[in-house]
Amino acid sequence: MTFVITEACIDVKDESCVEVCPVDCIYADEEDRMRFIHPTECIDCAVCESACPVAAIYPDTTLPEQSSAYLAINALYFEDKAAARKQVDETDTTTMA
Repeated sequence: MTFVITEACIDVKDESCVEVCPVDCIYADEEDRMRFIHPTECIDCAVCESACPVAAIYPDTTLPEQSSAYLAINALYFEDKAAARKQVDETDTTTMA
């Protein structure tokens, strides 16, 4: 994994990162609450990081501790989308009472 999209992306439907990605490695389906970077397609160019309007994208080497779960969630999305979506919902503190 090179870059990771974190919780700041949840429920943000901005396409800035997708538009600038030179290899089209950022994905989301209609039902997804956030975007996901494919861990083997990403070429580590960092263009998406600066394009993100909510500062949700980090290199895996500087991922904030509070966002560390998103490293695994991003990778899981490309193996089991339903499981990744469930983990996003479980880690989203804005929906917890």
